[in-house]
Amino acid sequence: MIPYETKDIRTIVLLGHGASGKTSLVESMLFKAGATTRLGSVEDGTSVADYDADAKEKKHTIDSSFFHCNWKGREINIIDTPGYSDFIRDTITSLIAAETAIITISATDGIQVNTSKLWNLACQRGLGKILVVTKVDGENINYQTLLESIKNTFGNVCVPLTLPIGTGQNFSGVVNLFELPNSLPDGVIGDAPSAHDSLLETIVSADDALMEKYLDGKQIDKASLQSCFIKAIVGGNIVPILCCSNKKGLGIEDVLDVVVNFSPSPLEGIKRTGVDLQKNQEIALEASKDAPFSAVVFKSVIDPFVGKLSYFRVVSGKLDGELSFYNATSKKTNKIGHIYRVFGKEQQPVSQAIPGDIIAVSKVEDIHISDTICDPKHPVKLPDIKFPVPMSSLAVIPKSKGAEKKISECLHKLTEEDKTFKVSHDTLTNELVITGISNLHLQVIISRLKRRFGIEVETHIPKIPYKETITTKSQAQYKHKKQSGGHGQYGEVHIKIEPLARGTGFEFVDEIVGGTIPRQYIPAVEKGLREVLDKGILIGHPIVDLRVRLHYGSYHDVDSSEASFKIAASHAFQDAFNHAKPVLLEPIVNIEVTIPTKFMGEITGNLSSHRGHIKGMDTMGDLQIVRATIPMSSIANYETELKSMTGGQGSFTMEFSHYDIVPAHLMQPIIAQSHAAHAANAKKE
Repeated sequence: MIPYETKDIRTIVLLGHGASGKTSLVESMLFKAGATTRLGSVEDGTSVADYDADAKEKKHTIDSSFFHCNWKGREINIIDTPGYSDFIRDTITSLIAAETAIITISATDGIQVNTSKLWNLACQRGLGKILVVTKVDGENINYQTLLESIKNTFGNVCVPLTLPIGTGQNFSGVVNLFELPNSLPDGVIGDAPSAHDSLLETIVSADDALMEKYLDGKQIDKASLQSCFIKAIVGGNIVPILCCSNKKGLGIEDVLDVVVNFSPSPLEGIKRTGVDLQKNQEIALEASKDAPFSAVVFKSVIDPFVGKLSYFRVVSGKLDGELSFYNATSKKTNKIGHIYRVFGKEQQPVSQAIPGDIIAVSKVEDIHISDTICDPKHPVKLPDIKFPVPMSSLAVIPKSKGAEKKISECLHKLTEEDKTFKVSHDTLTNELVITGISNLHLQVIISRLKRRFGIEVETHIPKIPYKETITTKSQAQYKHKKQSGGHGQYGEVHIKIEPLARGTGFEFVDEIVGGTIPRQYIPAVEKGLREVLDKGILIGHPIVDLRVRLHYGSYHDVDSSEASFKIAASHAFQDAFNHAKPVLLEPIVNIEVTIPTKFMGEITGNLSSHRGHIKGMDTMGDLQIVRATIPMSSIANYETELKSMTGGQGSFTMEFSHYDIVPAHLMQPIIAQSHAAHAANAKKE
């Protein structure tokens, strides 16, 4: 391995819509730099990046993968990320590790839904950005129109750095506008001299002194221009556009040159900060190996052979295999044995890591995604990584009996490497529920459950977690009296119930005076009430948002007991509940749908037909974002519907909002269906 320092490191993360050529670009860069000996293919399943069995099967990236190569004395860390929003978690975490985002746009497909979303993520993170137009050798390419579309969508900061020499089958190379040759080859697409001037003007706009010099017609030396180019990329003043063909291997060297010459090193990129835990104040973290060690954990993999692999980006200081580090999140100190650089599925042992390095350690169970690891003498905490809330769910049942405990354990292991995947036992419906970003995301999880742990499951759409409540005041009393020889049973309670604000829960008020119910029996009354609340009355779902006042009762010196008062409270509550105009509550979610403008009318109409309420709309380039609230029960199959309506061009996210009353005309069928299901289950038993 060629020795290098932090100033020599360039870390790039590749972003782009699915099938826009990210992984193929990674393959071409590694091959061109001599890091691999053959050019792998996504279609043939020979890509070094898509080495996971699920990725090979589906022929697109599912997990981020990590590589490194050396180009002209610079050490390049390359992160390939998933292009579909179903697997957004690895894209989000990979942004933490990089200084620069290379965003790929297919020349044949143009700007797609996820392209704009990923652009926004890179902007939010403050990364420098480079656009690479792939598949310039494809059919029906109008490169000039595509450039206009890019500028209209992302702004005039996007300027060509290379222009193609021909397109389609005639694509034969590129012209670099930074150092425009005196003699241009035939077939260059666009006005190269004009594009050269526009490039220089955009670069120098990041530096007032250079801009003045440029406007005065003075010569600017190459070193100053290069330094200003880096500054302009870091500041978002320029986003260079390059073009290439991965199949033909054309334009790849220019991409590598731009990365090493114009993208920032860790010393020049975004400035990372953390909270000094001793002083409780924010501090800047210096990208120097002489500074105290700090790093952020951004990925975990449960490898069946190696065990748990934790990936982290070194922010400051250095780490070697003999060093103990402090986990600022778990507040534990760990000792590591070996550290590795990762190349696809391979782990390469190294003796130390410096700022800018991406490193993995194995078999340290206490490390989790988003943790900060640091020098025990200088504890610091970097910001937590934020993930979208998963809302697509399936109930799972193991195919083999007795595997309930094992399936739960294995699913929880998978949550270690995917923070957009959740496992829960829904106490409302008594189902084991897995929740992810989409149905495709969950199908990959189920596939991994089988491949890694040998567990097969059956799935179905989870029951809707309805709740029950009341809408008016009511009261009731019940006397439980039973004589069966010896001690009998006696307990009488009088209660009043009233509705509370949504989300309040349950409130019990003891208003007994004069000892009509002895103090030792009051807890039994509350316990009897809570048991009914948990079981429900209308459809067997929990009862919420009400207050119960216990205001009178009676007892017997000999026959009264806790059990008697529990029974009396239960019967009194059921009577009062049934006279308080009970209703069902259903979960309402916030949904955000991103679609091409042409589908706007159909999508808003469809949401309204599903009892959705449109809350707002935003424009993002050629895309529209529709925000609405909608009942969870109405969109159980919305992912399929949206794909059908938009030809796969739409995407959506949703998160829980609140509970609201089910309309009366829908409530009775739900109750009838529930009763029929209970009756059918009773017959089976």
